[in-house]
Amino acid sequence: MKPEAGWFEALPKDRLLAEFSLWSADLGRLADDVARVDRFVDLYHVDVADGHFSPALLYFPDLLAAVRKVTAKPLHVHLMVEDAILEAQIEQFAEAGADLISIHVENGNRDAGLALIERLGVKSGLVLKLETPVADVADDLGRIDLLTLLGTRIGVKGQGLDASAPGRLEQAAQLIADAGRTGVLRLAADGGIRENTVPALRASGAETIVMGSLAFGAADLAARIDWVHALPVAR
Repeated sequence: MKPEAGWFEALPKDRLLAEFSLWSADLGRLADDVARVDRFVDLYHVDVADGHFSPALLYFPDLLAAVRKVTAKPLHVHLMVEDAILEAQIEQFAEAGADLISIHVENGNRDAGLALIERLGVKSGLVLKLETPVADVADDLGRIDLLTLLGTRIGVKGQGLDASAPGRLEQAAQLIADAGRTGVLRLAADGGIRENTVPALRASGAETIVMGSLAFGAADLAARIDWVHALPVAR
């Protein structure tokens, strides 16, 4: 199963997108949990971590391939891996069914990584750690489809949103506007996504939020997603 051609360009631009993090799914019943939430999902977020670049160990290509068999929604792979294995991981996850692959601005070989993603025909993204200046991504804005800003320390679940996150989103949105890419390059917020933080993130320019327990743990998922969709556009 795959999304239709042109899926990225077809994503709604008049509301906040719901990107569901499979890190928060029931991994013991993953196919069942995907089936439960699938109709509410704009895209799935798949964290991949090597235990070095990020302290966590997360996901592997065969597991992504299993998810690919049960959903036609787009699969966004966020690679948190060291330079030595970055290109091999890009190739493996593209082969496993990724529709969009994001790598880190902090990867020393990000130029080669982005070029490889393009050659493989997959949408590309960049992610910034919380401590990385937003301006460090300025020269790459013309070659990516998605920019994600982490609002917490990398690879650790359950953290509160850092106070700098909304301002960093505003900086990124301005850089995107200055590059003439507003509405083409989408801006995402990842980490610290809670009911009390999402409105400020949306107001600061987030176009998609990476939802973990806020989605998978919702008592009424339909109501939760209606709330997300109803949040006003960025000022």
